[in-house]
Amino acid sequence: GIVQMEVSQNKSDNLKRAGEMILEAGEKGADLIVLPEMFNCPYQQDCFPQFAEEIISGETVAFLSKAARKTGSYLNGGSIPERDGGKIYNTSLTFDPEGNLIAKHRKMHLFDIAIPGKIEFRESAVLTPGNDPTVFTTEYGVLGVAICYDLRFPELFRLLVDGGAVGVIVPAAFNLTTGPAHWETLFRARAIDNQIFMIGTSPARNEKAGYIAYGHSLVVDPWGEVLWKAGTGAEVAVVPLETEQVIQVREDLPLLAHRRLDRYQVKKV
Repeated sequence: GIVQMEVSQNKSDNLKRAGEMILEAGEKGADLIVLPEMFNCPYQQDCFPQFAEEIISGETVAFLSKAARKTGSYLNGGSIPERDGGKIYNTSLTFDPEGNLIAKHRKMHLFDIAIPGKIEFRESAVLTPGNDPTVFTTEYGVLGVAICYDLRFPELFRLLVDGGAVGVIVPAAFNLTTGPAHWETLFRARAIDNQIFMIGTSPARNEKAGYIAYGHSLVVDPWGEVLWKAGTGAEVAVVPLETEQVIQVREDLPLLAHRRLDRYQVKKV
């Protein structure tokens, strides 16, 4: 279940909107529901400290746990600004159908960009990077989690696959510069490289926002085909995935088995 929602400056409104869309996805039969990056908070540097919550006592965490129980689905809460001591992380939380927190991924690669005349953004001015690749186990298979800029680092995704992942969830907020250039290409590349499902969830586009998200949430299969892609507005969709396809693709084209791990070393001359 893909939730592409518009994010406002009001946290309560964001949670209410997310709750309605999560329920809609659950009613449509989703076994796994995924929200976008920073779904409860505008994607703006000055907003991260204002909206940040601790995991143990945060209202967003309690909201996500309750929503998972209500739908009886696995729920990946996109990401939120997490406060831990004096640090703030961009953190993705995943809950099981009973509402238990089963995975926490802190964005490992912080998005610092400066393209003159187009976009400038520095996550590192406010956020602290996480250090650990993240996978969790379901009855449908092992799934990995990455957040936005993590997508650009193929080493991370190979680690997730080595950890058993048959698919990776990537809540992300690409922008109007990087989105048209790289969004679909990167998701298809990671799917083809690793023969996995790739699930990308973006906020809906809000032209009045300080940071304008690209939208176009999508699902890519292990052969690199786009199974579904959203437009730019708010949208809920449920996309059927057959995890057996991962097995079939890896049998048809066994590239993971053909790796030469004993030879992947650069010899200096």
